[in-house]
Amino acid sequence: MRIATYNINGITARLPSLLDWLKETQPDIACLQELKTPDDRFPAAELKRAGYNAIWHGQKSWNGVAILARGQTPVEIRRALPGDPHDSHSRYIEAKVGALTIACLYLPNGNPAPGPKFDYKLMWFARLIVHAKTLLKSGDPVILAGDFNVMPTELDVYKPENWEGDALFRPEVREAYRRLIAQGWTDAIRKKHPKERIYTFWKYWRNSFARDAGLRIDHLLLTPDLAKKLKAAGVDKATRGRPHSSDHAPAWIELGVAAKKAVTKAKKKAQTKRAR
Repeated sequence: MRIATYNINGITARLPSLLDWLKETQPDIACLQELKTPDDRFPAAELKRAGYNAIWHGQKSWNGVAILARGQTPVEIRRALPGDPHDSHSRYIEAKVGALTIACLYLPNGNPAPGPKFDYKLMWFARLIVHAKTLLKSGDPVILAGDFNVMPTELDVYKPENWEGDALFRPEVREAYRRLIAQGWTDAIRKKHPKERIYTFWKYWRNSFARDAGLRIDHLLLTPDLAKKLKAAGVDKATRGRPHSSDHAPAWIELGVAAKKAVTKAKKKAQTKRAR
């Protein structure tokens, strides 16, 4: 079973590229960030023709997250991160896809730092840590996937000395990520590539992609039961190099569970509950 996360950086402009990637790689589940479109402009029909059902939480010009499932229908659990009922940013959506709980997130950038945007980032991160602990305690298989806007270590950033004051690399943010992982989550890409410089984002300017001057800010975190089933993880780097692409590349994992098998297990569990 293949699960991917992809900051699409504007789904309207990047839809042809997205459809090409879906056709080529055929992930069973794909989490998207930075849709940059209101709910009524989300291209659900085009994605359905490509074989994907979707749920989404859009926002005009900014933010926006979605969960796509191939041959399945995501069942929405929530569309906002708990902890702040006044937070109007479309940055979180959570669903059941078969037996899996999928949480798709777009954590705030936080720049310039220090400042109000950085404070908001830290507060959002704190809320995520609280909710992630609840997800772990549920005992369900959960994947936290998305653009976390944090490079966890110096291995995750080209020339780390140039990023010391940036909101994506400040000590407070890296410490928040460490606290999240310490709950029991597995960083899937780092698990499979413990010593490799592997990036998911390259700026558009200064020839960053050609120089491989990138950042690893897109992550897939797994609960302990899923970590045991992790078979492979990587980044579709070639997608970033195509014309009119997002400045991110899709990151993905492969789990040793068949997609249909996961759906069957979920249905059997639901049937057992109804029988009781």
